[in-house]
Amino acid sequence: MPTSNPPAVQLYSVREQLPGDRKGVLRRIAAAGYGAVEAVSVLSDPDGMRADLDAAGLTVCSVHAIPSGEQAGGLLAAAKTLGAGTVIVPYQPPARFATAESIAGLAGELNQMAASAADAGLRFGYHNHDFELSSIVAGRPALEVLASLLDDDVLLEIDTYWAAVGGQDVPALLGRLGDRVRFLHVKDGPITREDPMTAVGAGRMPVAEILAAAPSAEWHIVELDRCATDMLIAVEQSLQWLASHGLATPVHGSAAR
Repeated sequence: MPTSNPPAVQLYSVREQLPGDRKGVLRRIAAAGYGAVEAVSVLSDPDGMRADLDAAGLTVCSVHAIPSGEQAGGLLAAAKTLGAGTVIVPYQPPARFATAESIAGLAGELNQMAASAADAGLRFGYHNHDFELSSIVAGRPALEVLASLLDDDVLLEIDTYWAAVGGQDVPALLGRLGDRVRFLHVKDGPITREDPMTAVGAGRMPVAEILAAAPSAEWHIVELDRCATDMLIAVEQSLQWLASHGLATPVHGSAAR
């Protein structure tokens, strides 16, 4: 079932198109029926980005950032400028998921970041790739070990495609992770590490089953890390397919047709 929030798109998908025509790209995303975006590179002109998003009628569901070190305060402030309520760590090196000790160390750092985010009035989460699921520690995928060590208020954003590349039965994984899963990256393709992804609905992912397995997910976020076809068309086609299968409710625009 679709969430009550509007469909969103991860702006990493259009990272090559945004610099040349940010206003136009955001307008096109909105015209396709998306109502929100997940932002990246938030320290780069947050005020200008917020103005362009407002003009396009788009909100920010979350941002990808690592709020640690000297940039922590600036990143949290930028997230608030953009209107986001959640900061999500997009990546940590594979070595941090190799042993129980390294995972415990990472969990401690993430819990500290979560506390700082909470002090700024923001939620905090972690986003996976494939290696957190393919690495098995103490008989469990490393991501599940990490989840067991995170404070209760640290949420998960599950990248469903990378979880599948990591060898997981994604609906079963989502069932085990339970209510901690509040964001889903919805994507499709051949389920390989190197090959291009496709528009949602054109690949091998069991998208409907995956979405049904995560009733706690507040946001469904379309993302294509790379694509062999025109990226903006693939982003539009993704929402069209989701809407045609009753899995998303476009805000307006072409996807509603």
